[in-house]
Amino acid sequence: MTLVELIAAELAEPVDPRVVAMAEAVAAEHGDAARAVIFYGSCLREAQLDGLMLDFYLIVDDYARAYDKNWLAKANRLIPPNVFHFQHGGLVAKYAVLDEADLKRECSLAARSVSVWARFAQPVRLVWQADDRAAATVTDAIADAPVTLFAMTLPMLEETDDPKQVWDEGFGLTYGAELRAERKGRGGSIIDSDPERYARVGAAATQEVQERGLATDATPQKAARRWKRLQRKGKALSVARLAKASATFNGGAEYIAWKINRHAGTDIELTEFQKKHPLWAAISLLPRLLRSGAIR
Repeated sequence: MTLVELIAAELAEPVDPRVVAMAEAVAAEHGDAARAVIFYGSCLREAQLDGLMLDFYLIVDDYARAYDKNWLAKANRLIPPNVFHFQHGGLVAKYAVLDEADLKRECSLAARSVSVWARFAQPVRLVWQADDRAAATVTDAIADAPVTLFAMTLPMLEETDDPKQVWDEGFGLTYGAELRAERKGRGGSIIDSDPERYARVGAAATQEVQERGLATDATPQKAARRWKRLQRKGKALSVARLAKASATFNGGAEYIAWKINRHAGTDIELTEFQKKHPLWAAISLLPRLLRSGAIR
């Protein structure tokens, strides 16, 4: 199977009907602008969803059509994505919004940061689509995500025919390009959750990189400099997105604390003031979390 065929089959795998119902409700929030809803993240591997926060990406055709407030469209265009809190059918979720053009770019080597392609190189599901064209657009974009990871990572390694080594190195590098709460070694645990999948997709991604000549002119030194730039830019973007989310995400401070506690093994408790002022909570917690290593 080609890489696109592998990704298309993976996107179509069934999920809990409650996830589909929530995806439909998310799409309905944005009317005719909604094109697709992608389900991703750690909840994809969980049988029990109650008490967890599901992760979605909503893909739209145009930011201006997706919102009834102009400032939200401008914010999404300037620093994508916008992130929103959502509840439906007894479950809780957050969803990020990208338009089709930004989805395509952010899964490719032209991406502004690692954020999107690092997540979509992992297993994801297409749980709602407006039509066949929307599904094809999502499939083509997401099939580029593992190619981007391999093209960026292969020059950092001595010649290898082991996809697992590339995944390990690639995920480690992406974690260094964001403010992340995951413990060291998190990338390895993701791969170990489905080693056969990562072997298949990794082999197909390597073939795509070679056939398209994507890493032929990248020396280890050039690749390392590119990753350094991505790491500096990525962490700055993480702070900017966190600040923006404080205006769009109800319960944002509680989510930040929950996410860090879940992945870093900490026991953060927020004050009432921090709960009411998520931007202040993020700013006030950041130095302590960096010192403790809870985020990096």
